[in-house]
Order: sequence, then structure tokens, then C-alpha cells
Amino acid sequence: MGSPWRPKLVALDIDGTLVDFDGVLPGSVRVAVQRIIDAGVPVVMSTGRSWMATQVIVEALELPPAIHVCSNGAVVVDYPPFELVRHITFDPAPVIDRVVEVTNAIIAVEEVGLGYRVSAAFPDGELYGHTVHESIEELRSRPVSRVIVRDPDGDDAEFKDLAQRLGLHGVSYFVGWKCWLDIAPEGVDKAAGLEVACERYGVAPSDVLALGDGHNDIEMLRWAGRGVAMGGAPAEVLAAADHVTGYFAEGGTAEELSRWF
Repeated sequence: MGSPWRPKLVALDIDGTLVDFDGVLPGSVRVAVQRIIDAGVPVVMSTGRSWMATQVIVEALELPPAIHVCSNGAVVVDYPPFELVRHITFDPAPVIDRVVEVTNAIIAVEEVGLGYRVSAAFPDGELYGHTVHESIEELRSRPVSRVIVRDPDGDDAEFKDLAQRLGLHGVSYFVGWKCWLDIAPEGVDKAAGLEVACERYGVAPSDVLALGDGHNDIEMLRWAGRGVAMGGAPAEVLAAADHVTGYFAEGGTAEELSRWF
């Protein structure tokens, strides 16, 4: 008989998995993550957040040097010290042109390590880093790692149909929370970013424990040896997981991590 399965790398989504949607990091999560660190197992952030927004959590958890997957896999960083390991871009012009045709939503494009260029102001606290207002023509003018489409006044149900109405081709897209759509280079997702981490650490995907709660976690949960969805996640996310832990507010993250560490 083989030895019992145990994670050799832990990949963690941030929002709704490590912190609540007010950015609060529970003490139980902090303690559970420290036990993973103490066991010598790499802890890798795997998030839709930009690197700047991810760095805040990395430092709050006092993580040792590690690979982190940001911007849904388009950006992979080694930190500390900061090293940009991977930065995949695409031409945003066709996507932005189509978005402008079908919606009045705000558009942002990410500038890695700096912030965002935006068509209009986002609600306070939603974007980390420096923001610069630009025209649509300027936003579409050069390659980017991510396009964000955001409608603060939109209807969630209608916004979920936006990706279909856009008829996007040649890109990956992820429907986020509160009328938010992330558009990334084709074939880019969290699982693809985590492959870089696995190569660095000599770990097989089958030895990865991954936790997440959003549509952008589906590929990661399917890819990992043990993909765990947070309780209360959307049905499609639950269906992609090997296991469903408790709700975040009820300590579901610490519950799952404490199974192994």
C-alpha cells in the first residue's frame, strides 16, 4: 500500500477563502496557514487580484519566499524579493471594442506593479495601486495582462449573461462578484499559473491542495489533486471540487487546512 496522501503544495484563493469581502483575515486562518509554513510546505496565493493587492495578504500572513499566481494566472511573481516570473499579455482592442458596443460598463486594464488605467472611476477600495484615467482609444492601444469590465449599477443576473453577449473569442474570461468580469489571455487561468509553481517546487498537480470559492477557481479545483470549494460557493464551483468545506464565516478554510496540518 502507498503512503497516505498529504499536500506538498497548498494553493489558496484570497477573497472569500482567506479574507472576507471586507478584507478581514480571521485569526483561525492565520494560525492554520502558519502550521503549513512550519511543516515546510509551500503556500502559494492563487488569485484574481493584481500583484499589488496580493502582496498585502502575503505580508499579512508573513509568508516565506514563494511563487504567487495573480491576475487569474496571467502574472506569476516570486516574492520576496520581487521577481516577475511570468507576464502574459494580449491585444485588448477587439475585446474593448466589443464591450463598448454592448454595455456602458467601466473598463480597466492592469499595469503590473503599478495599478490600472481606467475609463472612469471604480467604487472606492476596489482597485489597489495608482489609477490613471484614459480614453477608450488609449486603453485599447497596447498589450495588457487583463481587462476588467465593471458595472457598479448593474444587475447581477443580467451581468452574468454579458460574457455570452460579448461573444468573446481568443481570450479567457471569469465572472466575478458584483457585476465584475475579468478577461485574460487565451488559455490563461489559475491552473496554468500554478503549473509554474509546481515546476519550481518539483511538485505534481496530484499533490496540490487548492481552496477557492469563485468561478475563476473552477480550473484550479479540477486540476489539483484535492480541489476544495468553500461552502456557499456557486453551484458550478461546487461541482468542480473534490470536497466542499464549511462556509468561510463558519471557519471552513481553517477546517480544511487543519485536516492536513
